[in-house]
Amino acid sequence: MDDNHKSVISIRELMKVYRMGETEVRALDGVSLEVLSGGFLAIMGASGSGKSTLMNILGCLDRPTSGKYILSGEEVSRLSRNALARVRNRFIGFVFQGFNLLSRTSALENVELPLVYTSEVSTHERHERAKEALARVGLAERMDHLPSQLSGGQQQRVAIARALVNRPSLLLADEPTGNLDTKTSIEIIDLFHALNHDGMTIVLITHEPDIGAYARRRITLRDGRIVNEEGTD
Repeated sequence: MDDNHKSVISIRELMKVYRMGETEVRALDGVSLEVLSGGFLAIMGASGSGKSTLMNILGCLDRPTSGKYILSGEEVSRLSRNALARVRNRFIGFVFQGFNLLSRTSALENVELPLVYTSEVSTHERHERAKEALARVGLAERMDHLPSQLSGGQQQRVAIARALVNRPSLLLADEPTGNLDTKTSIEIIDLFHALNHDGMTIVLITHEPDIGAYARRRITLRDGRIVNEEGTD
């Protein structure tokens, strides 16, 4: 199997059960899913459908109650929290609805943050990788600006550059256009398309059908189950 057709994500019969007193809530109820390298998947569904729970497990922020999750060939379902953190740092870049930028820190320094505590990366390489990531999202000229000097769309681009600086194999975007107007949202989705065209595997969580429609493949969750699937990797 060549690299273009390897599974980045492979989940089997994923269950996530929360207990609230005597009540058992199945946030995920037997979800199975494969995402190939270079795929662009949108996970859609109403509030309470299970998409945030699935995102947390895909992002190694939480573990399933049962089922298997294999990420880039590594079984991660049962790893300890520390081991999950190492996997997260190695394989996954995150983009959130709130840009989560440090307000008194330049765009360049914000992008460098994930590398600050990585002893294998020198200060010089950290600078160079952050510059490269900012250039990739079209902000090479704005690297010295503070977030307050940037538009909402530019701030989200900085956040995307920060997600790319570790050179992840998977980009997880959770409602990345939720705080943006329509025109800026389309610009951000166009950027995701460009990154995907360059080989980045992208999983996008959205409740907006018009945003989900930009992905090459879409699944819809309801009550913790996949109820609809369209498109292919």
